[in-house]
Amino acid sequence: MGLLSNRVERAQIKPGDHIYTWRAVYTYSHHGIYVGGNKVVHFTREQNGSLSSMPSLDGSSSSSLQSACLNFPDCGFRQTNSGVVISCLDCFLGNGSLYCFEYGVTPSVFLAKVRGGTCTTATSDPPETSVHRAMYLLQNGFGNYDVFQNNCEDFALYCKTGLLVVEKSGMGRSGQASSVIGAPLAAALSSPLKMMMAGPVGFATVTAGMYCVSRYATDLGVRTDVIKVAAEDLAVNLGWVSSPQGITTNEAAGDIQTLTSGTENSLLEEEEQQSR
Repeated sequence: MGLLSNRVERAQIKPGDHIYTWRAVYTYSHHGIYVGGNKVVHFTREQNGSLSSMPSLDGSSSSSLQSACLNFPDCGFRQTNSGVVISCLDCFLGNGSLYCFEYGVTPSVFLAKVRGGTCTTATSDPPETSVHRAMYLLQNGFGNYDVFQNNCEDFALYCKTGLLVVEKSGMGRSGQASSVIGAPLAAALSSPLKMMMAGPVGFATVTAGMYCVSRYATDLGVRTDVIKVAAEDLAVNLGWVSSPQGITTNEAAGDIQTLTSGTENSLLEEEEQQSR
């Protein structure tokens, strides 16, 4: 990965990595956690008992996720009334390229990457912890999808860090959403200062500066309104339903146990291959 692009090859990613791909000619990106075995757990919009086909930061549709997949029989598996899905890497990427989200970057690198949703100054937890959170949320859900407060990037960031925003300020952890809000906000805030600037160049400079400041201030590694929450405590702390309606705990546990066993085997196989 370089300063200008986080693009990687499939052979470079490891279980626990936060990956993403761009959609609609780089208009937005879709994020997920690679759990090994060519499988990705990600968060999508769920509406009226099925995945919505409306465009959003989830980057998916009911037709794309629920269609037959020849590579992975359980591709598109999710619990009822939950937007957390497991799919194969091919279906996750669609026709897009593969990118790996960066953690623990310096403020200068963060600001150099003008486009949000590619990196954070926050540090990540061990890969096995990220995989555990993703698989646990596949069983228990991640609340209701919200493009600004609870989207696919928020899901992946939580799986990697365990951090949640405690203040209901209208902005989640997503750098992508921060960019969408930050650009017009910076322009609006800098408008009263245009009389003090020497022409359009000065106005553009101040607007760009305020955009960078607002984006950095909302980064997960800088914010002070975040707390560490275990995946098992999400339902209690945030009032989310721990077991989807219509599915008993034993049934849900059985479904996830099958998927988890396959994932753990894939993790061991990949670790053995890397150690050779």
